[in-house]
Amino acid sequence: MSAVSLHAMPLVQTVPIEQTRAEAAVLRARALLDEAVAQGREGRIPLQELADAAAMSAAHLQRLFTEMIGASPSAYLRSRRADSFRRALRGAGTVSAATYDAGYAASSRAYVDASRNLGMTPSVYRRGGDGVTIRWAATDTPLGRLVIGATEVGLCWVSLAATDDTLLRELSDEFPRATIVADDDDSLTAMLHAVVTRLEGDRAAPDVAIDMQVTAFQQRVLDALIAIPFGETRSYAQIAETIGKPGAARAVANVCASNRVAVVIPCHRVIHSDGSMSGYRWGNQIKKALLRAEGAAAPRGDGAPPAAVRRRQSS
Repeated sequence: MSAVSLHAMPLVQTVPIEQTRAEAAVLRARALLDEAVAQGREGRIPLQELADAAAMSAAHLQRLFTEMIGASPSAYLRSRRADSFRRALRGAGTVSAATYDAGYAASSRAYVDASRNLGMTPSVYRRGGDGVTIRWAATDTPLGRLVIGATEVGLCWVSLAATDDTLLRELSDEFPRATIVADDDDSLTAMLHAVVTRLEGDRAAPDVAIDMQVTAFQQRVLDALIAIPFGETRSYAQIAETIGKPGAARAVANVCASNRVAVVIPCHRVIHSDGSMSGYRWGNQIKKALLRAEGAAAPRGDGAPPAAVRRRQSS
């Protein structure tokens, strides 16, 4: 989900040499994973291989990589490989063609990764996810009523509002072709807890599997959001620069506004370039509360709700 080395606040900051070296080591390890995906290398990449390239112990690399990138090396590799397969699916005439375009040696391997990372088989994914079942669960939080939705593979929806009815109506509007059922057997309890701990600003919140259907551009933006370090913020322009699309700040803002798993993918960490509030899907006060809980400086002033939110409200 690309590491960001820019620092939005303060404008002048002294970074310890040890931290700089650690960041460079993690970036070397990430580059190896990116290269493996680009070359179509199958299977897992041994952690020790990455650690040797980073010149540190495997345990140390695992911890630093997860803190900096927002996912473990193995989870990052799965995400990048799934993203490659998603792009191939969109451009290929058949699933078989996409399998080989993405660098898989066998269709069986592609289907295993698709089931884990797309939440559905490739053919169903190409049809827009018809027939997918989404389970939902709800709980009270200090920031309001929380509802999450998840497929068999991972989290696909997070929302806050005053009542379950409002939240479930939003979920149904977002996934009109899915079958939506209550989590009667509490199978989403651990996932719900993981989201709540993020709302509370817990740096050690457990990882959450995510099932989202996005374009390649959206995936790059979401990856950059996840890479924003805990307790820091970035501007839309900085995110656009990070993904190699300078001038695409408005498009980045649209991706943030349509983020279906907010908090887990921390779009609340993005503000205007001048340090002012940029608006938030759930309101400025919740955005400020999330940043405050993480130890980040609160943005100045109040921002208008994102355009995507205004369109939903007007309809």
